[in-house]
Amino acid sequence: MPEPSPAPASPAEGLARLRAGFRDGKAALLGAFLRSPPTAVAAQRLVRGLSRHVDTTLRSLLALSPLPEGAALVAVGGYGRGELFPHSDVDVLVLLPPQASTDGLGDFITACWDIGLEIGSSVRTIEDCVAEAQRDITVQTSLVESRPVAGPRRLYERMMADTRAVLDPRAFLRAKLLEMQQRHVKYQKTPYSLEPNCKESPGGLRDLQVPAWVARAAGFGKSWSELAASGLLTPFEVAQLRRHEGTLKLIRARLHAVAGRREDRLVFDLQTAVAESCGYTATRTQRASEVLMHRYYWAAKAVTQLNQILLLNMEERIAGSADAPMRRINERFFDRGGMLEVARDDLYLQEPHAILETFLLRERTPGIQGLSARTLRALYNARGRMNGEFRHDPANRRMFMRILRQRSGVTRALRLMNETSVLGRYLWVFRRIVGRMQHDLFHVYTVDQHILMVLRNVRRFFIPEHAHEYPFCSQLASQWDDPALLCIAALYHDVAKGRGGDHSDLGAREVRRFCQDHGVAREGTALVEFLVQHHLTMSRIAQKEDLSDPEVIARFARLVGNERRLTALYLLTVADIRGTSPKVWNAWKGKLLEDLYRHTLRALGGARPHLEADIEARKLEARNLLALHSALPGTEEPLWKSLDLSYFARHDAAELAWHARALWRHLKTAAPVVQARVSSAGEGLQVLVYSPDRPDLFARICGYFDSAGFSIQDARIHTTRAGYALDTFQVVSAVHAPSSPADYRDLISLVETQAVQALSSTGPLPEPARSRVSRRVKYFPVVPRVALNPDERAQRWILSVSASDRAGLLYAISRVLARHAVNLQLAKVSTLGERVEDTFLVDGPALQQTRLQLQIETELLDAVA
Repeated sequence: MPEPSPAPASPAEGLARLRAGFRDGKAALLGAFLRSPPTAVAAQRLVRGLSRHVDTTLRSLLALSPLPEGAALVAVGGYGRGELFPHSDVDVLVLLPPQASTDGLGDFITACWDIGLEIGSSVRTIEDCVAEAQRDITVQTSLVESRPVAGPRRLYERMMADTRAVLDPRAFLRAKLLEMQQRHVKYQKTPYSLEPNCKESPGGLRDLQVPAWVARAAGFGKSWSELAASGLLTPFEVAQLRRHEGTLKLIRARLHAVAGRREDRLVFDLQTAVAESCGYTATRTQRASEVLMHRYYWAAKAVTQLNQILLLNMEERIAGSADAPMRRINERFFDRGGMLEVARDDLYLQEPHAILETFLLRERTPGIQGLSARTLRALYNARGRMNGEFRHDPANRRMFMRILRQRSGVTRALRLMNETSVLGRYLWVFRRIVGRMQHDLFHVYTVDQHILMVLRNVRRFFIPEHAHEYPFCSQLASQWDDPALLCIAALYHDVAKGRGGDHSDLGAREVRRFCQDHGVAREGTALVEFLVQHHLTMSRIAQKEDLSDPEVIARFARLVGNERRLTALYLLTVADIRGTSPKVWNAWKGKLLEDLYRHTLRALGGARPHLEADIEARKLEARNLLALHSALPGTEEPLWKSLDLSYFARHDAAELAWHARALWRHLKTAAPVVQARVSSAGEGLQVLVYSPDRPDLFARICGYFDSAGFSIQDARIHTTRAGYALDTFQVVSAVHAPSSPADYRDLISLVETQAVQALSSTGPLPEPARSRVSRRVKYFPVVPRVALNPDERAQRWILSVSASDRAGLLYAISRVLARHAVNLQLAKVSTLGERVEDTFLVDGPALQQTRLQLQIETELLDAVA
């Protein structure tokens, strides 16, 4: 680092030299950091060095642009702690004596910016500091970790004494806890965000600063070592705090250096570069960025635990509740004001069976809201006891099954076990997926968080208070005899992710071993193994195959074999989809799954698929519905006589009646007819299009829906014997969000008017718009795939398209099909977050020629790329 320059001939020249010196000194420190091995020591050396460099620069600047006489310059915030990251702000307080002039302060602040210091400044007297500290917790916080940089030290010390005199440690603690809770809510209350903020997210650096602030405010100490001397931390905890704090500082420093700006979010765009900068390399099963994030999540999880232990300890010390009376639960545990307290510090070391008993008592004991600091510390320090012998102990296995079989509190218990690292140490296979990212476009949680979310969803099916969320699932669950089996399936359905190979098959083997070890009956073991192995099957069939095809239903019925397996698979599938991301589930997917369940249940009941009989029953029900709407007898006949069996197989009675009522006057119309209604799924619209058929009709419909902000979820395409297209679409809107019947009426009127205008156009199809893709799509690119395969009867073709989602994608596909006169009979559009997997049932002369098939597939790949 260069020495301060000698006094220059002019202030301008002095500022220029100071600017160059500050820039060169910062570059030298950052260069040395980037050249050194990526260690916590190097990161600490950098942040301390940058802080000292700013100290030196500011003192030199004061010689050129002095403060008012008697004023002191005080470092606050991170600069006050003596830690500056490469692009952190430099926060200072100009402390004035009473009645001091402020002349020259503006020149000083301007000079700071002129030499490259990104300064954040405040100007106060001692009286101002005291008054604002009483009103504003942020001012209190900045002052408790302040330090003098220049000026009269006595002025600074008097300010600190006066502000400490008005600081109430209990009120300060309460305010910082509320502030922390609010911050955690902002970041979804989890350290496992896929793009975490390494400073502000739960488990980030801020969660280490909060207990440090409280400790300073209460006079417990200014360092982890001093807190240990005060009895608030153990030497082991101090070592763990330093280790994980070092990891977070290293990641943040490298993140600033890679980004070239103040950036505290580990966004997808930067994760790979930061990982490589930190020295992480790809393995056989993980990218370098996944290795980095896995390491970050482990550090953040440990920080979360240590933060909780330390704050609870300080809360007891400050509130004086350490000596509060306790209610005895048994010889090992007490109830201390609603917190579960161990009877002695070495309980888990001496009696390891008590570890799992902790979580059973958390479920079963009324009034227990959580674990005390003493209990959390005892668990943290007993992690070494949770070894192979612990995992194989029959008593522990019985205890774990008791936890799973409780009537309530299972989700809370297992989440608490994961937060305290007990779950991963008891289920060693679970430990492998703690903090593991899922590099796809629809999971928004790490694997362990997704699994616990799915388990929560399963448990909710059995809780009456949640029956309104999934009424059909709750109805099925009320008749289920052993919820623990579904909990086991939820725990293991994705537990083998990231190993390579099929995670469903690997997970099935793991869960079979678990069931055998934990005394699950043979029939239950077989069921759970089946659920894990086929947990993706029901979703795939419902969203990709033609549920009106009896053979599809018969084949699925043969796979599940009986009603018990079908019900369990349905419940797990709904819970799984709901647990991937709030954006993935919608009412239409729910309807598809429920339809598949009901069709299969009927097949399992011995009812052989008999298409003609089913259609006649459907027609009879539709005629009854028409009569209820005062339709004349025979209203439906002209339309129905023009359609083949596939039309009746793909629509239910309500849809048949709706079509008949809407079209009986328009069967020979030359103009398009568009009718819309609120979807029977309860979300979005069903839109009926009836028009003289033409090759580009489906493409024009897709073009309209795309331009109007609608997403097509399902399309059923039919052509009458008179040459008319009769198409029904299930659509949802990302632009329009109706909240009342009046809103729906307006939206329906808008669609019916605009769609007719769009379909009446005769000009060439417009080029699809090239929309921007999201950052997630950029970072998790989906290799576009197109496959054309004949169906099982070799009469039609199944076109499968997989690609990253974007606006206009379906329109681009439909233009290619229209160009080659490929007829579309059925479209099933499955959107998984930002990935689409669309399935189309098509036919046409072009598909009979290999050369044209290849050309169509090539053009489709170009269209979706």
